Amino acid sequence: MKNNILKNFGLLVLGLSVLSSCTEDFITVYPNSFAPVDKIVESAENDPELIAGQLNGIYATMIETGTGGTTRHTDFGQKGYDIFSDMLSGDLALTQNTYNWFGAWTQLQTTQDYTFLDNYTPWRYYYRIIRSTNFLIASAGGNDFVPEEAELSYLIGQAKALRAYSYFYLAQFYINGSYNPAEPGVPLYFDPETTAQGKAPSEEVYAAIIADLESAISLMDGFTRSTKNQIDVNVAKGLLAYTHAAMGNDTEAARLTNEIILDGSYTIMSAAEITGGFNDAATPGWMWGQDITLDNGLGLISWWGQMDRYTYSYQWAGDIKAMDANLYAQIPADDARYGQFESNPASPYYRSHLNKFYDPAKQIGGQRNVETDYLYMRISEIYLLNAESNAKAGNDAAARTSLKAVLSQRLADVSYVDGLAGTRLLDEIILQTRIELYAEGKSYLLLKRNQLTVNRGANHLSNVGVAIPYDDTRLTYEVPQAEVLNNPNID
Repeated sequence: MKNNILKNFGLLVLGLSVLSSCTEDFITVYPNSFAPVDKIVESAENDPELIAGQLNGIYATMIETGTGGTTRHTDFGQKGYDIFSDMLSGDLALTQNTYNWFGAWTQLQTTQDYTFLDNYTPWRYYYRIIRSTNFLIASAGGNDFVPEEAELSYLIGQAKALRAYSYFYLAQFYINGSYNPAEPGVPLYFDPETTAQGKAPSEEVYAAIIADLESAISLMDGFTRSTKNQIDVNVAKGLLAYTHAAMGNDTEAARLTNEIILDGSYTIMSAAEITGGFNDAATPGWMWGQDITLDNGLGLISWWGQMDRYTYSYQWAGDIKAMDANLYAQIPADDARYGQFESNPASPYYRSHLNKFYDPAKQIGGQRNVETDYLYMRISEIYLLNAESNAKAGNDAAARTSLKAVLSQRLADVSYVDGLAGTRLLDEIILQTRIELYAEGKSYLLLKRNQLTVNRGANHLSNVGVAIPYDDTRLTYEVPQAEVLNNPNID
């Protein structure tokens, strides 16, 4: 039975509706409509469900439409930014453009104009989560508070992990190139009443992400979550591993991913599962995802409304997205993942992911009210990140082991991996990561941390054959106009 995360939403989730109607689009003092923090702390001591209600509201933000402050059909939470980043990476190609939601993206124009709404929505979305988590943490006792009650400890831990997740993505999207500790980063906020801040150095931003995630892991020790939309210790370790990998701390990233693998809570998706629709959060290989129900009220404005031909969607109606032709050409026909894509060159959906992501009913344009689930993290990416990190750290044997663990579910013979070492091994891991995690929102992160250059294939509508390096400014968002105009500390 599907779980409804909005159940028992109550009480202080009113704060989230206040955020929706707030007219200030930049980071400043928190809305006066929130109850005073000292009053909430007093109430929380008597009713911990108050804090739980706040946390459920923050998780709901990740899937709600309009959480980026607009009514655009690309504004629907984390999965919207997964599409944007996959297009920036070049692995997701716009092959037909009828409704023009992504035309400026494939032309790499959006990220060059700070007045574009698509430049604004991720800033608003992630800082909205940060603002909400700061209020929750303050309500529960503050950033340094370590409660004796396990339930409250778990709630604070999840809030800190969500704050770190938000800062991580802000750092990826709004800081050009790969990690440079001296590079200007993004504003940091850890208190509900902090006024507008300037950009902190990247070193401080990443240090804050690490501190939050390490604290979250400690606070959530012993936590068993009720639904996969919640962050637990393994998810927090995954986020921390991505952070260290982005910084070039490969040994630490390898250690963390190895801990997740050894925990044994998840199994790599089988050949049958990877062509099974990617539509069910209960899939054993999914670590973090959202169980979508009718109560969530999602339809056309959703990830499925942009990506699935078997949903009433833009993918069905004429805005077709597909795998980059150059990447697709590197998938052998005997690879189970080859079956995820339309292989008929005469089809307008050629190289599209018809058999990777789909509504189970498989009625073209059929699903009107979305019940297919959202994926945020799965164990295969942890194995691949472990392989990548070990390869960079010079531990080729461990890297080959993790790579083969995934490929053994995709290919009949993986013995060729045993002959790879050094740069050739790392290149193979990067290729297999791009293939395995296509359209899951991970290719952009891979591009930046490995300082890659992508040559776009023939099926893109723009920039075909153009070599685009990871530090091309067109791959990085501009700080939005609303922030520049209203925050005197942003330069």
